[in-house]
Amino acid sequence: MKITHHIERAKAQPHHVKKRITFGVAGAAAGLVAVAWLGVSLSTGAFIIHPSNFAAATEGATSPDATAGMSASQLAGVAAAAQGSQASAPAHIEIVDASTTPATTTQATVIPF
Repeated sequence: MKITHHIERAKAQPHHVKKRITFGVAGAAAGLVAVAWLGVSLSTGAFIIHPSNFAAATEGATSPDATAGMSASQLAGVAAAAQGSQASAPAHIEIVDASTTPATTTQATVIPF
C-alpha cells in the first residue's frame, strides 16, 4: 500500500481517531529523534566525565586521602599556614604546634556576587 492511501484512510476517520493517530505519529517521530541523538552523543563521548585539575594532579599519589597519615599537629600546621597566608606573599608552609594558636587573626571572607 502507498502512504497516500493510509493518509486518505486516516482523513476519513472521526476526529478522536485522527487525534490519536496524530499523537502516535508525533510521539514515534520524537522517539526516533531522541534515540538518534542519544546514539550520536554516546558515540562521540559527549557524556564522558573528564578528570578535574585536582584529580589530574594527584593521579600518581599513593594514598587517595592526602591527610590519611598526618597527625593532629601536622594538620594544625597546614591549617595555620593556610590561615596566615596573604594574597601577595609567596606560598609557604609554616609548622605550628597543635597546642598553640596562630598569631594572626582571622578575617571574614567577602565574596561579591
